[in-house]
Amino acid sequence: MNISATEVHFDDDTMWVSLDDGRMLGVPLAWFPRLLTADKASRLAYTLSPGGIHWDALDEDISIAGLLAGRGDRTVRRPAA
Repeated sequence: MNISATEVHFDDDTMWVSLDDGRMLGVPLAWFPRLLTADKASRLAYTLSPGGIHWDALDEDISIAGLLAGRGDRTVRRPAA
């Protein structure tokens, strides 16, 4: 896949991702709990790579391929012992 993000911005419940092919994706923040609970400054502290978006402080990585496939957070939560 050769599609990359060019910009990311947020409203109250959606992450908007501009792609280099001209499309814009609107993705529910509910798909990504770390982004949903993050403050505005943390959400905007992202870096773009050819294949995705990364938030170092939030330990969040989102692939463009995953967004295009309609996948949200795939983190497996283990029950506490």
